[in-house]
Amino acid sequence: MRFATATACAALLLAAPAFAQHETHNMGDHAVHAALADPARPAKDVERDAARHPAELLAFTGIKPGDKVADFIMGGGYWTRILAKTVGDKGKVYAYQPTEFIAYKAAYGTDQDAAVKPYANAVAVRESLASFTLPRDLDAIITVENWHDLHLAKSPAGAGATIAKKLFDALKPGGVLLVVDHVGSAGKTPFSAAEALHRGDAEATKKEITGVGFRLAASSSLYANPADPHTATVFDPAIRGKTDQFIYKFVKP
Repeated sequence: MRFATATACAALLLAAPAFAQHETHNMGDHAVHAALADPARPAKDVERDAARHPAELLAFTGIKPGDKVADFIMGGGYWTRILAKTVGDKGKVYAYQPTEFIAYKAAYGTDQDAAVKPYANAVAVRESLASFTLPRDLDAIITVENWHDLHLAKSPAGAGATIAKKLFDALKPGGVLLVVDHVGSAGKTPFSAAEALHRGDAEATKKEITGVGFRLAASSSLYANPADPHTATVFDPAIRGKTDQFIYKFVKP
């Protein structure tokens, strides 16, 4: 009996990490689904859910209640709103909008204000790409359809690597950086499709981000679209909202 009891206890101890991980995933999944049902979300955001698969993407990222996260270059606030409800009252969301974007289009500023207003745990961060700071020890940072913007002609030389390092420094060990971007055809030079087509470069993005110390933990085909020829601007009505996109999950060791 003693041997049987000891064996049973050992089995429970071995199973405990997997059980805890399962419980964490369930907690995160429940929180995301509750976030998607948030009545404060604009109708236009809800309409995007079918294409954006937010529950699946955040499950892939591993974001859960209580986490401190940043929505880097948060655009219209689609992800900011979902993140705020997902991490809950004990979590925090830093919604970063570059001042360069607001200077280009004032709506980026009003969109930022509107996105954080309903959520006490969401903070608007509004600084330039050259000088922004994020709090330390974040659990996760997401940036969706933005990495190519760091390689536009108007961006400072080396902006991608410099910003990757700042994001690295803001995360705690084990923290996650999720990068999603439109796939561009590989050119003779890295990010050659950024300016004309507003598309990223999957391999150059991976190299740039791992070059500052991140480890590529996983990739996902959630947003893959083999029908996208990669030759049209992402704003082309024929492809807008349906572009082929790469998804990389990086981890700070």
